[in-house]
Amino acid sequence: MATTPLTAAYTTLITVAQLQALQQSSPQQVMVFDCSFDLSKSAAGAEQFARAHIAGAVYANLDKDLSAPHGALSHGQTIAATDLGEPASGGRHPLPSRERFAVWLSQVGFRNDMQAVVYDRNGVNYAGRLWWMLKWAGHDAVAVLDGGLQAWQAAGGAVEAGEAVSHFQSNFELRPALRTLKTAAQVQQALGTPQTIIDARAPARYRGEVEPLDPVAGHIPGALNRPFTTNIAADGRFKPAAELRAEFDTLLAGHDPQTVVHQCGSGVSALPNLIAMEIAGYAPTALFAGSWSEWCSDPSRPVEKG
Repeated sequence: MATTPLTAAYTTLITVAQLQALQQSSPQQVMVFDCSFDLSKSAAGAEQFARAHIAGAVYANLDKDLSAPHGALSHGQTIAATDLGEPASGGRHPLPSRERFAVWLSQVGFRNDMQAVVYDRNGVNYAGRLWWMLKWAGHDAVAVLDGGLQAWQAAGGAVEAGEAVSHFQSNFELRPALRTLKTAAQVQQALGTPQTIIDARAPARYRGEVEPLDPVAGHIPGALNRPFTTNIAADGRFKPAAELRAEFDTLLAGHDPQTVVHQCGSGVSALPNLIAMEIAGYAPTALFAGSWSEWCSDPSRPVEKG
Protein backbone atom coordinates (compact mmCIF):
# COMPACT_ATOMS: atom_id res chain seq x y z
CA MET A 1 0.00 0.00 0.00
CA ALA A 2 1.37 3.41 -0.90
CA THR A 3 2.20 5.71 1.97
CA THR A 4 2.39 9.49 2.16
CA PRO A 5 4.80 11.42 4.36
CA LEU A 6 3.58 13.13 7.49
CA THR A 7 2.86 16.80 6.99
CA ALA A 8 4.58 17.78 10.26
CA ALA A 9 6.68 15.13 11.95
CA TYR A 10 8.00 15.29 15.51
CA THR A 11 11.58 14.02 15.60
CA THR A 12 12.93 14.60 19.13
CA LEU A 13 10.34 15.53 21.77
CA ILE A 14 6.57 15.86 21.78
CA THR A 15 4.47 17.39 24.56
CA VAL A 16 1.30 15.95 25.99
CA ALA A 17 -0.74 18.71 24.33
CA GLN A 18 0.91 18.10 20.95
CA LEU A 19 0.25 14.36 21.15
CA GLN A 20 -3.39 14.91 22.09
CA ALA A 21 -3.81 17.28 19.15
CA LEU A 22 -2.18 14.78 16.80
CA GLN A 23 -4.43 11.98 18.01
CA GLN A 24 -7.47 14.14 17.29
CA SER A 25 -6.36 15.39 13.87
CA SER A 26 -4.62 12.27 12.49
CA PRO A 27 -5.53 9.24 14.63
CA GLN A 28 -4.61 6.74 11.91
CA GLN A 29 -1.13 8.21 11.51
CA VAL A 30 0.17 8.02 15.07
CA MET A 31 1.17 5.02 17.17
CA VAL A 32 2.14 5.31 20.83
CA PHE A 33 4.58 2.83 22.39
CA ASP A 34 4.94 2.17 26.12
CA CYS A 35 8.53 1.08 26.81
CA SER A 36 8.35 0.78 30.61
CA PHE A 37 10.76 -1.80 32.04
CA ASP A 38 12.73 -2.79 35.14
CA LEU A 39 16.18 -4.34 34.80
CA SER A 40 15.86 -6.01 38.21
CA LYS A 41 12.48 -7.59 37.36
CA SER A 42 11.95 -8.18 33.66
CA ALA A 43 8.21 -8.83 34.02
CA ALA A 44 7.54 -5.54 35.84
CA GLY A 45 7.13 -3.39 32.73
CA ALA A 46 4.44 -5.58 31.23
CA GLU A 47 2.67 -5.69 34.59
CA GLN A 48 2.75 -1.89 34.82
CA PHE A 49 1.41 -1.63 31.27
CA ALA A 50 -1.46 -3.97 32.13
CA ARG A 51 -2.40 -1.81 35.11
CA ALA A 52 -2.32 1.51 33.25
CA HIS A 53 -1.10 2.84 29.92
CA ILE A 54 -1.95 5.58 27.46
CA ALA A 55 -5.14 4.55 25.70
CA GLY A 56 -4.33 2.71 22.48
CA ALA A 57 -0.62 2.28 23.24
CA VAL A 58 1.42 -0.75 22.16
CA TYR A 59 3.82 -2.33 24.66
CA ALA A 60 7.47 -2.59 23.58
CA ASN A 61 9.35 -5.05 25.78
CA LEU A 62 13.09 -4.35 26.08
CA ASP A 63 14.01 -8.03 26.36
CA LYS A 64 11.57 -9.52 23.87
CA ASP A 65 11.00 -6.81 21.25
CA LEU A 66 13.96 -4.42 21.39
CA SER A 67 16.77 -6.93 21.94
CA ALA A 68 17.96 -10.01 20.10
CA PRO A 69 16.85 -13.38 21.48
CA HIS A 70 18.98 -14.61 24.34
CA GLY A 71 20.57 -17.90 23.47
CA ALA A 72 24.01 -19.45 23.23
CA LEU A 73 26.87 -16.97 23.49
CA SER A 74 29.37 -16.92 20.67
CA HIS A 75 32.89 -15.47 20.83
CA GLY A 76 32.90 -11.94 22.23
CA GLN A 77 29.58 -12.48 24.04
CA THR A 78 27.46 -11.92 20.92
CA ILE A 79 24.19 -13.85 20.98
CA ALA A 80 24.09 -16.42 18.20
CA ALA A 81 20.89 -16.09 16.15
CA THR A 82 20.03 -18.04 13.04
CA ASP A 83 16.89 -16.38 11.71
CA LEU A 84 16.64 -12.84 10.33
CA GLY A 85 20.35 -12.25 10.72
CA GLU A 86 22.77 -12.15 13.61
CA PRO A 87 22.39 -9.52 16.34
CA ALA A 88 23.72 -6.09 15.43
CA SER A 89 25.64 -5.78 18.70
CA GLY A 90 26.87 -7.78 21.67
CA GLY A 91 26.36 -7.14 25.36
CA ARG A 92 23.56 -7.88 27.79
CA HIS A 93 20.91 -6.31 25.54
CA PRO A 94 22.17 -7.03 22.02
CA LEU A 95 20.43 -5.14 19.25
CA PRO A 96 18.40 -7.36 16.94
CA SER A 97 19.15 -7.18 13.26
CA ARG A 98 17.35 -4.39 11.43
CA GLU A 99 15.39 -7.08 9.57
CA ARG A 100 14.13 -8.68 12.80
CA PHE A 101 13.16 -5.25 14.12
CA ALA A 102 11.23 -4.47 10.93
CA VAL A 103 9.30 -7.73 11.31
CA TRP A 104 8.24 -6.75 14.83
CA LEU A 105 7.17 -3.27 13.69
CA SER A 106 5.08 -4.88 10.96
CA GLN A 107 3.52 -7.33 13.42
CA VAL A 108 2.28 -4.50 15.66
CA GLY A 109 0.94 -2.60 12.64
CA PHE A 110 3.44 0.25 12.45
CA ARG A 111 3.78 1.82 9.00
CA ASN A 112 6.32 4.07 7.30
CA ASP A 113 3.79 6.90 7.07
CA MET A 114 3.13 6.98 10.83
CA GLN A 115 4.36 9.19 13.65
CA ALA A 116 5.80 7.12 16.50
CA VAL A 117 5.60 8.44 20.06
CA VAL A 118 7.57 6.57 22.71
CA TYR A 119 7.33 6.88 26.47
CA ASP A 120 8.01 5.09 29.73
CA ARG A 121 7.58 5.78 33.42
CA ASN A 122 11.33 5.53 34.07
CA GLY A 123 12.81 8.90 33.13
CA VAL A 124 13.31 7.95 29.43
CA ASN A 125 15.67 5.15 30.49
CA TYR A 126 13.94 2.69 28.14
CA ALA A 127 11.89 4.78 25.69
CA GLY A 128 15.12 6.16 24.23
CA ARG A 129 16.01 2.68 22.98
CA LEU A 130 12.99 2.48 20.67
CA TRP A 131 13.47 6.12 19.60
CA TRP A 132 17.01 5.32 18.47
CA MET A 133 16.11 1.99 16.87
CA LEU A 134 13.46 3.63 14.70
CA LYS A 135 16.01 6.23 13.55
CA TRP A 136 18.43 3.35 12.87
CA ALA A 137 15.69 1.69 10.79
CA GLY A 138 15.46 4.87 8.71
CA HIS A 139 12.30 6.28 10.31
CA ASP A 140 12.69 9.92 11.35
CA ALA A 141 9.15 10.59 12.63
CA VAL A 142 9.65 9.37 16.19
CA ALA A 143 9.49 11.50 19.33
CA VAL A 144 9.79 10.99 23.07
CA LEU A 145 6.74 12.03 25.09
CA ASP A 146 8.33 14.62 27.37
CA GLY A 147 7.58 13.74 30.98
CA GLY A 148 6.40 10.23 30.18
CA LEU A 149 3.29 8.59 31.55
CA GLN A 150 3.42 10.81 34.64
CA ALA A 151 3.02 13.99 32.56
CA TRP A 152 0.22 12.38 30.54
CA GLN A 153 -1.74 11.41 33.65
CA ALA A 154 -1.12 14.79 35.32
CA ALA A 155 -2.72 16.46 32.29
CA GLY A 156 -5.75 14.19 32.45
CA GLY A 157 -4.81 12.15 29.38
CA ALA A 158 -6.86 9.04 28.70
CA VAL A 159 -5.46 5.81 30.15
CA GLU A 160 -6.67 2.24 30.05
CA ALA A 161 -5.76 -1.12 31.55
CA GLY A 162 -5.35 -4.61 30.17
CA GLU A 163 -3.95 -5.89 26.90
CA ALA A 164 -2.81 -3.65 24.06
CA VAL A 165 -5.30 -2.96 21.28
CA SER A 166 -4.58 -5.22 18.30
CA HIS A 167 -3.70 -3.72 14.90
CA PHE A 168 -3.71 -5.11 11.38
CA GLN A 169 -0.28 -6.29 10.29
CA SER A 170 1.59 -3.81 8.13
CA ASN A 171 4.68 -4.00 5.94
CA PHE A 172 7.26 -1.69 7.48
CA GLU A 173 10.08 -1.09 4.99
CA LEU A 174 13.62 -0.45 6.16
CA ARG A 175 15.26 2.74 4.89
CA PRO A 176 18.89 3.91 5.10
CA ALA A 177 19.93 4.28 8.74
CA LEU A 178 19.63 7.81 10.15
CA ARG A 179 21.87 7.17 13.16
CA THR A 180 25.33 5.61 13.50
CA LEU A 181 25.99 2.33 15.29
CA LYS A 182 29.55 1.67 16.44
CA THR A 183 30.95 -1.80 17.11
CA ALA A 184 33.37 -2.72 19.90
CA ALA A 185 36.08 -3.22 17.30
CA GLN A 186 35.55 0.26 15.87
CA VAL A 187 35.63 1.87 19.32
CA GLN A 188 38.79 -0.03 20.26
CA GLN A 189 40.51 0.83 16.99
CA ALA A 190 39.79 4.52 17.58
CA LEU A 191 41.28 4.65 21.09
CA GLY A 192 43.94 7.34 21.18
CA THR A 193 42.32 9.27 18.32
CA PRO A 194 39.96 12.27 18.73
CA GLN A 195 37.10 9.83 19.50
CA THR A 196 35.13 11.10 22.53
CA ILE A 197 33.29 8.45 24.54
CA ILE A 198 30.50 9.53 26.91
CA ASP A 199 29.64 6.92 29.56
CA ALA A 200 26.09 7.26 30.94
CA ARG A 201 26.50 5.01 33.99
CA ALA A 202 26.43 6.17 37.62
CA PRO A 203 29.73 7.73 38.79
CA ALA A 204 30.65 4.85 41.12
CA ARG A 205 30.30 2.31 38.31
CA TYR A 206 32.21 4.55 35.92
CA ARG A 207 35.08 4.87 38.40
CA GLY A 208 35.11 1.10 38.96
CA GLU A 209 34.26 1.30 42.65
CA VAL A 210 31.24 -0.99 42.24
CA GLU A 211 29.99 -3.25 39.47
CA PRO A 212 26.63 -4.92 40.16
CA LEU A 213 25.99 -6.34 36.68
CA ASP A 214 29.15 -7.04 34.69
CA PRO A 215 32.23 -9.19 35.47
CA VAL A 216 34.76 -6.35 35.29
CA ALA A 217 34.62 -2.90 36.93
CA GLY A 218 35.88 0.31 35.36
CA HIS A 219 35.41 2.21 32.12
CA ILE A 220 36.73 2.48 28.58
CA PRO A 221 40.02 4.44 28.65
CA GLY A 222 39.48 8.15 28.12
CA ALA A 223 35.70 8.05 28.50
CA LEU A 224 33.89 11.04 29.99
CA ASN A 225 31.14 10.44 32.54
CA ARG A 226 27.63 11.92 32.35
CA PRO A 227 24.96 9.89 34.17
CA PHE A 228 21.83 9.70 32.01
CA THR A 229 19.67 11.07 34.83
CA THR A 230 21.53 14.40 34.53
CA ASN A 231 19.38 15.29 31.51
CA ILE A 232 16.05 15.20 33.32
CA ALA A 233 14.68 18.10 35.40
CA ALA A 234 12.80 17.74 38.68
CA ASP A 235 9.46 17.70 36.83
CA GLY A 236 10.45 14.58 34.87
CA ARG A 237 10.95 16.43 31.58
CA PHE A 238 14.17 17.08 29.69
CA LYS A 239 15.99 20.20 30.80
CA PRO A 240 15.66 23.23 28.46
CA ALA A 241 17.82 23.10 25.34
CA ALA A 242 20.01 26.02 26.43
CA GLU A 243 20.74 24.39 29.79
CA LEU A 244 21.62 21.07 28.15
CA ARG A 245 23.86 22.86 25.66
CA ALA A 246 25.78 24.61 28.43
CA GLU A 247 26.26 21.36 30.34
CA PHE A 248 27.50 19.42 27.31
CA ASP A 249 29.78 22.29 26.27
CA THR A 250 31.35 22.10 29.74
CA LEU A 251 31.65 18.30 29.60
CA LEU A 252 33.20 18.26 26.13
CA ALA A 253 35.56 21.22 26.82
CA GLY A 254 37.73 21.09 23.72
CA HIS A 255 36.45 17.74 22.38
CA ASP A 256 34.82 17.81 18.95
CA PRO A 257 31.09 16.96 19.36
CA GLN A 258 31.18 15.15 16.01
CA THR A 259 33.52 12.53 17.52
CA VAL A 260 31.14 11.58 20.36
CA VAL A 261 30.20 7.93 20.90
CA HIS A 262 27.67 7.15 23.63
CA GLN A 263 27.74 4.05 25.83
CA CYS A 264 26.47 2.77 29.17
CA GLY A 265 26.17 -0.74 30.62
CA SER A 266 24.23 -2.46 27.83
CA GLY A 267 23.34 0.26 25.33
CA VAL A 268 20.02 1.35 26.83
CA SER A 269 20.56 4.21 29.30
CA ALA A 270 23.11 5.84 26.97
CA LEU A 271 20.22 7.08 24.82
CA PRO A 272 18.98 9.93 27.06
CA ASN A 273 22.44 11.50 26.64
CA LEU A 274 22.31 11.05 22.87
CA ILE A 275 18.80 12.52 22.67
CA ALA A 276 19.74 15.39 25.00
CA MET A 277 22.60 16.38 22.70
CA GLU A 278 20.17 16.61 19.79
CA ILE A 279 17.72 18.65 21.86
CA ALA A 280 20.66 20.93 22.67
CA GLY A 281 21.28 21.50 18.97
CA TYR A 282 24.22 19.22 18.28
CA ALA A 283 24.29 17.09 15.15
CA PRO A 284 23.43 13.39 15.69
CA THR A 285 26.14 11.41 17.47
CA ALA A 286 27.01 7.70 17.50
CA LEU A 287 26.01 4.83 19.79
CA PHE A 288 28.17 1.91 20.95
CA ALA A 289 25.22 -0.37 21.68
CA GLY A 290 27.24 -3.26 23.12
CA SER A 291 28.60 -0.81 25.69
CA TRP A 292 30.48 -1.85 28.83
CA SER A 293 28.91 -5.32 29.00
CA GLU A 294 30.36 -6.19 25.59
CA TRP A 295 33.61 -4.28 26.09
CA CYS A 296 34.59 -6.04 29.32
CA SER A 297 33.69 -9.50 27.99
CA ASP A 298 36.99 -9.54 26.08
CA PRO A 299 39.97 -9.58 28.48
CA SER A 300 42.24 -8.17 25.77
CA ARG A 301 40.44 -4.81 25.83
CA PRO A 302 41.94 -2.12 28.07
CA VAL A 303 40.13 -0.97 31.20
CA GLU A 304 40.57 2.23 33.19
CA LYS A 305 39.54 3.01 36.77
CA GLY A 306 39.23 6.17 38.78
